[in-house]
Amino acid sequence: MDEESELIQPQDQSCWATLPDVCLCRVFWWLGDRDRSRAALVCRKWNQMMYSADLWRYRTITFSGRPSRVHASEVESALWYVKKFGRYLERLEVKFLNPYNAVLTKKFQVTMRGLLSCLSKSNNRLKSLSIQHLELDRLVWRNSIRSSFIRSLSFFLKKMGKHLDYLNLKGARLTVEQGCHILDSLSHLRNENVISELNIEDYFSHHLAVYSSPQFKKTMSTFHNLVSLNLNYNCISDELLENLCENASTLWTINIKCHIHDPHGQVIWGMSWAKLARQATNLKVNFYFERIMKYERLARILLQEIPVRSISLRSCYFSDPDWSMRPTLTDLLPTFRHTLQKLTFEFNNNHESLDEELHLLIISCRKLFYFKIWAFLDVRFVERILKSQKERQCALRTLKVRIYTNRYETNEEDRTLREIYRKYRKLIDSELSYFVIAYPMM
Repeated sequence: MDEESELIQPQDQSCWATLPDVCLCRVFWWLGDRDRSRAALVCRKWNQMMYSADLWRYRTITFSGRPSRVHASEVESALWYVKKFGRYLERLEVKFLNPYNAVLTKKFQVTMRGLLSCLSKSNNRLKSLSIQHLELDRLVWRNSIRSSFIRSLSFFLKKMGKHLDYLNLKGARLTVEQGCHILDSLSHLRNENVISELNIEDYFSHHLAVYSSPQFKKTMSTFHNLVSLNLNYNCISDELLENLCENASTLWTINIKCHIHDPHGQVIWGMSWAKLARQATNLKVNFYFERIMKYERLARILLQEIPVRSISLRSCYFSDPDWSMRPTLTDLLPTFRHTLQKLTFEFNNNHESLDEELHLLIISCRKLFYFKIWAFLDVRFVERILKSQKERQCALRTLKVRIYTNRYETNEEDRTLREIYRKYRKLIDSELSYFVIAYPMM
């Protein structure tokens, strides 16, 4: 028995020793930092794999907003990683989840200062940086802490801006002066930067009329290579659209969020959008409306010259008996029937029935492939859509419907929906990503 073991043992060792690098790298990919460090002690080959650049190109660092041992461990792990493997980093994502008090924001600021300083010295590969939802206008961010963090980030972007291709600062909530100061760092000692994807949605604090700021317009004029741009409607102006026209050949996507608390009464000329659409021939514009539902307001924003690809209208559970969705469905949205591909609705229409208007809108938009709605609807609305799909009056690939009801029990609606599914099961299974449910709104 001992002789057999001695014969088998070298063979087992050789199998591990000759494991292809691509397989070994894949194993290491799924390990956490601690497990990678332990695995690196197995043998020389595994230790060499620990230092493979492929393992360390992408990094997500999450800081907890609550004091805990886990939070302390995350901070230590982040600093250890940057010091040891930061030179390989190409894509960095930082998350700071709902800071509890000023002590934690201070600790985050100090940690980020060290992290960014170390990266700026050792790294020349970073292409993507994402630091989302900082909400720097909250009281837990004292002025001194906020100012120190902005200085650290600005200094980092001055050094790394020439390499960065993607920047996501969504939810930073800064003043116009602070926000422009950070963005200007990307073009330090130059008149332009190489950023192709920029996300500044909710980058500025609510209630700010950014569109009227000369400083913001000057800052945005340095972005000459944009392919994708995310921002709020309170940033949009004729001057901004003119700036985008100057280098529009690369521009493919503009995502615009319009929130009820953001100023959105500025006048934008249709000819400004028309000029941009002519210059950027591949441009698609996506709108996301939060609690802006009245026809008069929407009509000022959704001009017919805009190449709109998708529209999302969400009012959550807010209800206004004086408000009607019907004019928007029958008069405004059909204007974009030749370009609309995605529609998302979430509203409380308990005071009016909109089944017929919604059905006609879907049929009229021949390019529409995604339709999602949460509203008060008749259950048979779903059957009408499926019937139209079967008759090739529409070409949906995704259908998601939440049918609100005023009853606690939805047994009757559930039974009808099951019957509809059985009737169109073959169509649904072959063509649709399908989700339909009845939901009590009590």
